[in-house]
Amino acid sequence: MTDPAITVYWRPGCGFCRRLFDQLDAHGLSVERRNIWEDLEAATFVRSVADGNETVPTVQIGSRALVNPTFRQIQEALAPQGRGQNA
Repeated sequence: MTDPAITVYWRPGCGFCRRLFDQLDAHGLSVERRNIWEDLEAATFVRSVADGNETVPTVQIGSRALVNPTFRQIQEALAPQGRGQNA
């Protein structure tokens, strides 16, 4: 079984996003980065999972969306027992 894809929805100037990227990079996790200020589809997705808000970072792991998660929450979502659950 392959690991699920990780997509991070972010925007420039977001300190929470920068900190999360630093943690993901430090742990060698490969992610797709989607800037919600340049990608209308990405902004629409974030609003769909964040009660109409453009809260970043929002992370999608497989079919699961995590709004402003901690790194630990991402690790838990990546663990085998965390897969397949919805946020």
